[in-house]
Amino acid sequence: MLPFASWISSIGRSSFTERLLGVLSQVNLSIPIHLSWLQRTVRIASFSGDLSSLTAPPFILSPVSLTEFPAYWCERPELFSAIADAKTDEDRSIAVLKWFISTLKGQYTSRNEKMGSEKKPLNPILGELFYGYWPNINNRGQTNLVVEQVSHHPPITAYYIENKDKGVHLRGHSAQKTSFSSGSIIVKQIGHAILTVDLPSGKQENFLITLPKLRIDGLWYGSPYIELTDTSFIQSSSGWLSSIEYKGKGYFSGESHRYKAVVSPPRSNNAKHTFEGLWHTTSKHVNTGKVFTNVQGPKEEVTVLDVEEQGEWESRKVWKFVSKGIREGDFEVASREKSKIENEQRQRRRDEAAAGTKWELKHFDYVESDPLYEDLGILFKAVPPTEDAYLYKSNAPTIPPTPTPTTTAE
Repeated sequence: MLPFASWISSIGRSSFTERLLGVLSQVNLSIPIHLSWLQRTVRIASFSGDLSSLTAPPFILSPVSLTEFPAYWCERPELFSAIADAKTDEDRSIAVLKWFISTLKGQYTSRNEKMGSEKKPLNPILGELFYGYWPNINNRGQTNLVVEQVSHHPPITAYYIENKDKGVHLRGHSAQKTSFSSGSIIVKQIGHAILTVDLPSGKQENFLITLPKLRIDGLWYGSPYIELTDTSFIQSSSGWLSSIEYKGKGYFSGESHRYKAVVSPPRSNNAKHTFEGLWHTTSKHVNTGKVFTNVQGPKEEVTVLDVEEQGEWESRKVWKFVSKGIREGDFEVASREKSKIENEQRQRRRDEAAAGTKWELKHFDYVESDPLYEDLGILFKAVPPTEDAYLYKSNAPTIPPTPTPTTTAE
């Protein structure tokens, strides 16, 4: 018997839609949400464009806006600050790789663990902001986060993370193009990140970080989950290169969330270090057998002002009533409040068009070509060879250090 996804391909998308609709008409499902999910799956299977443009019903929405997602880059702030403590180019490349691998669980599986399946985040409004920080604990320095939704069509989120005390900062942006293929949603992540370390010599070392591709499986069971695919890279300006290959679970074999990373010295294709394991639990240094990453312990949530203290453009203030409705299972309220926000934004765009004005970004400047991406990408023949970027203006509101932070660990 062919795997389900192969069967879909063999009979054709339109035929699959007809058959599934036929099944739906004959089966009396006792739980309405299951029917809604399958009906939506039919819609996905019949859709030929970018799935990002589909409107999600409230029951598969997360109560969290996409602008909060960059916080996953630093939910283990001690690893972010530790990059600056490495003494050599080689050690810094390994420290950056360790930090990066340790971010993947939060970015790609934590919502599945919390909510039982992957949920669609709230699509931020243009100009939406998110501020937060991780306090100075054990002399690691305070790390600040600034996020802005810099485009709505297509959705693009820009972010900047900085630990001034340690001299480590990260800037980047992300967007997605999604499509449907063989029973899965395929997500091509658009964008990149640049991590910069201020060295004691007064110079800087830069790292270009490319983003992995995603595949969302489990659609047919109403319990979607994310798997990483293909290869991503971390290229240092010192010449060290980390190549990370992602391997997921197949139809009949394999293990979910597996990766293998090789770290090569400048001008060499020979790996000096190899790391492998599961990016959502533990991995080891193959050469020594020692544990490399272990993300099974507590993580540290970003500290954020109470909603009532936030400005009108900050994420949790914008989506306050929508999030409340989703969390309480009151999808009628969530849908009504969400529509209200979306209609207000459409009117704002119409007013701007009528006035001949354009929305101005608050914290970032757009550039068509990122010079650091070009300079570092050429070292490993990055595809594409150039990418645009959003450069931070260094104008975020001051976040004062808090002697008794109210962070939450999970």
